[in-house]
Amino acid sequence: MAILHYTAMRDAETAIFRLCKPEAKVSCHYVICREGRITQLVDEERRAWHAGLGRWGGVADVNSNSIGIELDHPGEGPFQEAQMAALERLLADLMDRYPAITPERVLGHSDVAVGRKIDPGPDFPWRRLAERGLSIFPEAPAEAEPWEFDPLLDLIGYDWNSEPEARLAAFRLRFRPGATGPADEVDAGLARAVADRWPLARRSVIDVASAPA
Repeated sequence: MAILHYTAMRDAETAIFRLCKPEAKVSCHYVICREGRITQLVDEERRAWHAGLGRWGGVADVNSNSIGIELDHPGEGPFQEAQMAALERLLADLMDRYPAITPERVLGHSDVAVGRKIDPGPDFPWRRLAERGLSIFPEAPAEAEPWEFDPLLDLIGYDWNSEPEARLAAFRLRFRPGATGPADEVDAGLARAVADRWPLARRSVIDVASAPA
């Protein structure tokens, strides 16, 4: 997997300084500054401590199964063009060298740390990455009922041990930023579109026995 983060710090140099301090107990493989400069901090073959307690599908040790990429970004507002271009080059290179890093396995920290993290945040342009074959984003919602939403999240890969409200928030950060209220037909339809095209497990939500009473 490739996991995307934002630094939420003053600048890339400040972030790199902290990421290199042993007492901080946090690290990543790459940092991309706003001007597009890529700095490698950890060899790709070694574990970096960037994901913390996270899960994606059956993977409970995300740190050991992913490459962490920190984006120099304050946490809100647009991402710089030079930075996005550099990220796209890096992801394309990683995906070329590691067949296991497929578009559906380019994830946000918020995807794998449900209820705990929100980066790379609601302003991150996931659709742009998907258009370049570097991540996923559904073209439109499919047909689905709200009760199907949670089973569909299981098929996509979101941690089934997390609270439903946290899973909904994580999904919306990625696919429907700004939406509020309980899960509705749009959320379920987006989840259906993702699960049908990029399922974590090759089975259909038709396996769900019945809708709740």
